Amino acid sequence: MFVLVVGGGKVGYYLTRELIENGHEVVLMEKDRARADQIADEIGSVVMPHDGCEGKYLADAGANRADIVAAVTGDDEDNLVICQMARHHFDVGRTIARVNNPKNERLFKHLGVDEIISPTRMILGSIEQDIPVHELLHLAALGEGELELIEAHLQAGSPAVGRATKDLDIPEGCSLFALIRAGVAAPLRPDTVLREGDKVIAIGKTECEALLHGQLIGEAEAVDAG
Repeated sequence: MFVLVVGGGKVGYYLTRELIENGHEVVLMEKDRARADQIADEIGSVVMPHDGCEGKYLADAGANRADIVAAVTGDDEDNLVICQMARHHFDVGRTIARVNNPKNERLFKHLGVDEIISPTRMILGSIEQDIPVHELLHLAALGEGELELIEAHLQAGSPAVGRATKDLDIPEGCSLFALIRAGVAAPLRPDTVLREGDKVIAIGKTECEALLHGQLIGEAEAVDAG
């Protein structure tokens, strides 16, 4: 498999090195010549000291025969431009982009980038694993970023405990679809009676979060202004 990597920062460097060690054909593009020369000294002549945002240099790097183009620079705009050119000018089958600002994820997906890698969202997800159980846990963004996959851990004070899912007032645009009980996952049915300790997986629009929180976790406590 031939992979064209654009961006010679730490992500691009280690990605290129791992791909080579796994037997793949790789070309790495890095526009900073000093950085490109440094990488070339370490991993060989697969490095091209050119700007991947320019079509002629992408062509020189072999974009027209690449199986994958991975744009992993530190600039979201550059990564989007690279993926757009790879897809529309060189007919690359799969594009991967690093997205530094999570707010740009929807745009990248809307414009056809096949896969986005968001270091910010990954770190945020790791941090949220330690949030209190009386909050909703965001698992992933879905679709073009307008939907969220959410987990609610039901505690003793949850208004959902002891009630069937059909009796909950779930907001429009949101759906409860899975239950994790004692470490075992199962689909949620209308007559499923929820218990303390259950984890409920929901999917819905981000604007439904407050109402969903009220149904599964309980109303947030008011902050004492005094």
